[in-house]
Amino acid sequence: MKLEKDKILVRDSIENDKYPFTEWLMDKDVLCWFPMSNLVEVEDAVRICMSYIQNGAMYTAEYEGIPIGVANLYINMFSKLRHQALFAITIRRDLRGQGVGTKLLGHLIEMAKERFNLELLHLEVYQDNPAIRLYERFGFKQYGCHKNFLREEDGFRDKILMQLKL
Repeated sequence: MKLEKDKILVRDSIENDKYPFTEWLMDKDVLCWFPMSNLVEVEDAVRICMSYIQNGAMYTAEYEGIPIGVANLYINMFSKLRHQALFAITIRRDLRGQGVGTKLLGHLIEMAKERFNLELLHLEVYQDNPAIRLYERFGFKQYGCHKNFLREEDGFRDKILMQLKL
């Protein structure tokens, strides 16, 4: 499906967004970029992400009313950590490269500043993930690397640490 970028909308997530989110993560070409490896692990990760709905820190991109991507801010409850947040983005595989990630990340940054008064966003992404280009376009810089962090069937993958000062 070819998307019209101006028709991609981003809204606060709702509980029912967990179903497409789980489905996207179970796609082997998506799951390879995350540390989970089976349905039980994916469902647990989705449950944790969905818990951020209650404080307005999870967002869903939709196209013509259909969810096509999600993003969440892992907002800290500890006062010494409230100035920063880790985040994650997941896009339906067949719609990547059509502006969904750009729209979600732009909204996420806006919410980080306006809703949560954050000063720093950071992320963890595995080496060779094509999303690294998206993060760099938004100004994220690499500040570290965990070598051999993720064990795959065919070897190890490094975890790249990136951040953006808001």
